[in-house]
Amino acid sequence: MTIGIIGSGNVGGALGTRWASKGYQVIFGSRDPAGDDMKKLVASAGKSTRAATFKDTAAASDVLLVATPWTAAQDVIAGLGNLTGKIVIDAMNPLLPDLSALALGTNTSGAEQVASWAAGAKVVKAFNTVGNNIMENPAFGQDRPVLFYCGDDAAAKQTVMQLAADIGFDAQDAGALSQARALEPFALLWISLAFTQGWGREFAFKVLRR
Repeated sequence: MTIGIIGSGNVGGALGTRWASKGYQVIFGSRDPAGDDMKKLVASAGKSTRAATFKDTAAASDVLLVATPWTAAQDVIAGLGNLTGKIVIDAMNPLLPDLSALALGTNTSGAEQVASWAAGAKVVKAFNTVGNNIMENPAFGQDRPVLFYCGDDAAAKQTVMQLAADIGFDAQDAGALSQARALEPFALLWISLAFTQGWGREFAFKVLRR
């Protein structure tokens, strides 16, 4: 499986590097694939990675992780070409610039917007509810942090579940893509606890059952 990373910043870089370490082929998409930053990322991420333009990354990949800033998402997705049949993982949150609130919600979500922009793609919301530091190292002793995902295509969700489990998360299906209306505010809870309430970034959530 080839995974394309659209937006190779903290989240995209962390996840692409982790998946490459598990044997996946990873392409880091960039406006400047020959730039110094991309060369450093590819060198650190390992031999099964390379860099390419956004459009070439989309064409060559089975799964795309979109992790750009929210304000850039629509334009970037529009430039990816035909996404019909591809699994698109939306790892973004539609945050205001000061991280104080979401720019939309309640009766829609960022993920539903992404699905409308990525015509024909199988959009799954995931990897948006913890920081990139937890993605880099999700180990909490014997516990695994929960990673919720949601989407409307069962097979696409199964693929995303496996990608999350492969790097150490307790992957849990939250339902249809409209459940992103709950997962995006859940991400805002993590952000506010980490930064506003002073918890710091070294925490995650866990599901307990009885």
